[in-house]
Amino acid sequence: MNAVGGGVVKSVINKTMVNVEDYDGFEIPTLISELVVVDDTVSMDPEKRSNRARTPEKKPEQAEEKVQVKVEPKYVAGKDDPDFYLAFVPQNESNPVDGELKVYLVNNSNNFVLYNYSHLKDKTYRSVDSGKMNPNSKRYLESFTRMDLNELPEFQFQLIFFKEESAGLESPVVKSLRLNPVKFYRQNSYEKTKFFALPAIVFSLLEPGMDAEIAKLTESEIAKVVHEKDEQKVVVKRASSPDLVEIDLHIHELLEDTRGLSNHEMLDVQLGRFRNELETAIANGTRKIVFIHGVGNGTLKLELRKELSTKYKKYYFQDASFKEYGYGATMVILKNA
Repeated sequence: MNAVGGGVVKSVINKTMVNVEDYDGFEIPTLISELVVVDDTVSMDPEKRSNRARTPEKKPEQAEEKVQVKVEPKYVAGKDDPDFYLAFVPQNESNPVDGELKVYLVNNSNNFVLYNYSHLKDKTYRSVDSGKMNPNSKRYLESFTRMDLNELPEFQFQLIFFKEESAGLESPVVKSLRLNPVKFYRQNSYEKTKFFALPAIVFSLLEPGMDAEIAKLTESEIAKVVHEKDEQKVVVKRASSPDLVEIDLHIHELLEDTRGLSNHEMLDVQLGRFRNELETAIANGTRKIVFIHGVGNGTLKLELRKELSTKYKKYYFQDASFKEYGYGATMVILKNA
């Protein structure tokens, strides 16, 4: 009744106490006498609302009701600066992608945060979740499964942060994250953090010092950086050694901008990179080369293996290590040990 925020009754402790899960996912023991049931009939049609009004209220153990819960802001000394993260927390620690992968927004600061979390896919922004976060809290956003990882959207954040009392207003944060699905298949990508009991993959939504660095640049230096960026249309990322070369064929790793390209044109770019890298590896005497193509609808994998079976029949190929790449990579053995 002294409400700040809300929650859901999750379980009954005894005749006078229940566990209430707040919007940050924490269960708080609460006296039943301090609960206020929020009207949850607004989305029902008028007939159902009138019928519900005549029925007795359900007890906490009979249904999960939204309730008002007092959640005091938590302040920590030395954490006044903004500090926000996107976190992926697997529920199966031994095999992270073989189960639910929960997504959280983490506010690791003494600021309140108004947020909007969206997906960008096919040039359309779709808002997934929005709301207000207390200082030093985390908010569950959504979940992914292994099958979702190969079709990840771009993750978009709009954040407005503030304190109850401040000498000035802060600029909003707008952050876009485009993630490589391969990262989620690698065991060493998941690390212990202070935010979660399970190992997680955590991405900062801020770039410390970036504004200060930009402020140091002159207009001519900024223009030079922009010009160089425009000229660098193709980006190739690889991990290599005398024995192994790794090539990521995901289109966003090859081209910075795919706007205006058809699926067929993007496939041509990927196959062109595959041919060039394979010929280079053969010429350099590389023993093995791994092509990361993802799962998706299987078109790139099919075309890649078709060429290997026809134009490069002398070389043996197989699925790459599941532990390292999941189902989304092919290894070509060019030279025996």
